[in-house]
Amino acid sequence: MFAIGVANTLAAASVRRAARTAALYTSVVVLGAFGLLVAADSSARSLDEIRQDGRIILATEGKFPPFNVFKGTKLTGFEVELAQTVVSRMDLRFEWKAIDFNGLLTGLQQNRWDLVIASHGITEERSRAVTFADPHYCSGGVIVAVHPTINTAQDLVGKVVAVQTGTTYLENVRKIPGIKEIKNFPQDTDARAAMLTGRVDAWVTDRFTALEAIKMAPEAGMRIGQFLFVDRLAAAVAKGNIALVQAWNRALAQSMQDGSYAALSNKYFGQDVRCK
Repeated sequence: MFAIGVANTLAAASVRRAARTAALYTSVVVLGAFGLLVAADSSARSLDEIRQDGRIILATEGKFPPFNVFKGTKLTGFEVELAQTVVSRMDLRFEWKAIDFNGLLTGLQQNRWDLVIASHGITEERSRAVTFADPHYCSGGVIVAVHPTINTAQDLVGKVVAVQTGTTYLENVRKIPGIKEIKNFPQDTDARAAMLTGRVDAWVTDRFTALEAIKMAPEAGMRIGQFLFVDRLAAAVAKGNIALVQAWNRALAQSMQDGSYAALSNKYFGQDVRCK
């Protein structure tokens, strides 16, 4: 009962926490999930077409605090605020769409949006399907557990581990020998809830997401263990949309130089999370 109460407390607290976000224009559309990546039927919008429209369509998950999350009906988080800052430096308006993580890159290939920013780790497999921007932060996958003896990859032998579908966390957990069972969930918050309610022994997620969860529910007794791997996280555009990604990179670099990136990073994490 206590664990279930903690899970509910986390969800309720996530809604209650106030967040400030600077925006030129925003419309949030919540969509259902897509299937596997497929070839696009039409060309992605070019930078010139986006500039002519005056608006860029951005997509994220909205369920991965503190990076992208709904607070009530408001979409916010480090990546959301950062994207809006970058877009303002591109002299564009923005429109947000929210979808389950596993469908984001698929929708990008189907040209349903212009850019995805949702904590995607840069991997060779993903890079064959999309074009990544410069990384906007570095982090990594960590082991989170309530039991104090679960800290390292070796401690996961014979254990049941929760992780989100379609993530680099799942890819890396699969490399660990001896795990009894891997349970993957469509949302990272579901994986966390499975651990808190005792359905799994450990949860593997982003380091900053784990820190946020502990801050939101210190009474749960969650502990962060060993790093399993280090990730470079970046936005993505349709494969080969070079002019758009270059414009994004220039605006991102400007935000890193003028202090706005550091301000957002300190607001959400108390430190500078850019890749060194």
